[in-house]
Amino acid sequence: MMKRDLIIIGAGPAGMAAASEAAELGLSVTVLDEQPRAGGQIYRDVDRASSLRGDILGVDYTEGTRLTDGLRDSGVDHITSAVVWAIEDKFRISYTREGRCAQILTDRILLATGALERPMPLPGWTLPGVMTAGAGQILLKQSGVVAQGAVLVGAGPLLYLIAAQLVRAGTPPAAMIETQTRGDMIGALRHVGGAIRGWPYMVKGLKMLAEIKRAKVPRYTGATEISIEGEGKPEAVTFTHKGGRQRIACKTIFLHHGVVPNTQAARSLGISHHWNAAQGSFVPELDDWGQSDVSGVFIAGDGAGIGGAVAAEHAGRLAALKIAEDTERLSAQDCNRMAAPLRRALARDLAARPFLDAAYPPYGAALHPADSIVICRCEEVTAGDIRGYAKLGCLGPNQTKAFGRAGMGPCQGRYCGLTVTALLADANGQSLDETGYYRIRPPLKPVTLGELAAMDETPQDAAE
Repeated sequence: MMKRDLIIIGAGPAGMAAASEAAELGLSVTVLDEQPRAGGQIYRDVDRASSLRGDILGVDYTEGTRLTDGLRDSGVDHITSAVVWAIEDKFRISYTREGRCAQILTDRILLATGALERPMPLPGWTLPGVMTAGAGQILLKQSGVVAQGAVLVGAGPLLYLIAAQLVRAGTPPAAMIETQTRGDMIGALRHVGGAIRGWPYMVKGLKMLAEIKRAKVPRYTGATEISIEGEGKPEAVTFTHKGGRQRIACKTIFLHHGVVPNTQAARSLGISHHWNAAQGSFVPELDDWGQSDVSGVFIAGDGAGIGGAVAAEHAGRLAALKIAEDTERLSAQDCNRMAAPLRRALARDLAARPFLDAAYPPYGAALHPADSIVICRCEEVTAGDIRGYAKLGCLGPNQTKAFGRAGMGPCQGRYCGLTVTALLADANGQSLDETGYYRIRPPLKPVTLGELAAMDETPQDAAE
C-alpha cells in the first residue's frame, strides 16, 4: 500500500496551492479529488473553458488556470474521480475510483473539501427545475448550458455573480427576489472599516450590480413569505414585497442564501467544531496554520470557514509551510519568514468578510421552515417531524436517526444537518453548540459491495 508524506483531499484553490507548495519543498504529495479535472467548484473545468465561456464567467474564473498549471507542473500525484469514503487508523484513506476501491497511507492530511450551499427549504423547493445557484453555475461551467428566464431567489454575492454571468450569456434572469433588508445593510455598517480595507470585493460587487441594472433585471429586495407554486414542476414564485403580494411565472428557479463549510470528513476524524454565529454554521477549531486538534490533520479553504477562493489559496500555502516544517523540510525560522507575506495577504482578503456576512444573512423563514416543509430530502422528513421528535425527548441531530432516519440517506446529512440542528435547538431551548451535529462515520459517501470486492491491493514501489 502506497504511503505519502502528505495526502490532500480536494483540488480546489486551497488543495492545488498547498500541493504545489508542499511538492516544491520536497514532500511526496498525492491529491485525491472527486472531479475529473482540477479546479474545485470555483474553477470547475477552467482548463477546458472556451474564450467565450471565459468571458461570460469572468476574469476571476479564468485566473484559476494559474493554479491548475501549477499543480500539473509540480509533479504531484493527482488522482482524479476519486471519492474518499473513509479516513481511519492515522491515516489509512479509502477511496473509490473507476468501479473499484483503493487505499493509501500517510501521517498528514490536508482537508481542502470546500463549501456546500446552505439548504433553503421553502414551499415547493423540491420540485424539478428548482436548484441551487451553484448547480446553475455547474451547468454553465461544465456543460455550457444556460438557463432561460430563470428567477434567482435568496441573498449574497453569489446571487449577483450568477445573475451577471447570465446577463453576459445573453439570457438575463427574469427577476431577482432578494431577502436581505435595509436593516441588514445598516447593521453591516459597523464593519465598514473592513469593507473599505477589502475594497476590491466591493468594487467587483458594484460592477456586477451595474451589469444587472443595465440589463433591466427586476430586483425585489426585502422579500418575505416566498413560495414556489407548481404541480410536478415549478410554475411561479410568489412573495411579499413592500406589503404587496407578487407572483412571477417561471420554469427554472435558482435558490441561494449563503455557503457553509463542508465538515463531514473533519467530523469523521473527531475534530472539534464550534458554532460561528456570524457565518451561521459550524466551523472546525484550528490554529492560525490550519492545524486541527487531531494530530496530523490540517484544514484549509472554505472547509475551515467561508473566505473565498483567494483566501483559500493563501490558507493552503500556509498549511503546506507548516507541514514542511513538521517534516523537517523547512526550519521554523524559514517557515515563519515565508508565511509572513501570506498572512498579510490573507488578512487583506478576509477584511470584507464580516461586512458581507452581516449585509447578506440567511433567509430566516428557511432556517426555521413551516412544519409541512420537507427538510431531509433523502428520507422525506419534514420540519414538523423534527419538532415532533423534540417533544418526544430528542435533544440532538444524531438521535433523529432513531426517531425517523433524518440524515441517513445518500447525502449523510450534508444538506439537512444545519436545519435539523436549528429546529431542535429552537424546540428544546438550547444553544446550537449544545444541540450539536450529526456524528459522522464511514462511509462518508456511498460505496458498493462490488467496489469493495474489487479493492486494489497490488503492492506498489512506494510502499511502506
